[in-house]
Amino acid sequence: MDKTRALLLRLGIRSTLKGFHFLLYGLKLCFSSEDYLLSVYKTLYVDIADHFGTSRDNVEHCIRTAISSCWYKGNRELLNEIAGFHLKQRPANGEFIDILYNHLYQEE
Repeated sequence: MDKTRALLLRLGIRSTLKGFHFLLYGLKLCFSSEDYLLSVYKTLYVDIADHFGTSRDNVEHCIRTAISSCWYKGNRELLNEIAGFHLKQRPANGEFIDILYNHLYQEE
């Protein structure tokens, strides 16, 4: 998980954001089962919410805030590089998780 943490920090997502920790745990879950990538809202967010004792909607909101932080204040060049193409708009939560997952998976 150290690579995941380092990648989030390099993207400009600060560890003071709840979304940082939700993304970290969510990616860990995705590595345990790729099925999470097929059902982000109904399965992944629910399991993250259960782990942190919060709601699925709060998980979605905090992850969206973390992605916005990366997009507007962070390292957008690195995000484009790991996506493999130029992103014209801020990626949706599921798309962002998928981009990070596939980048980390390729590094394994």
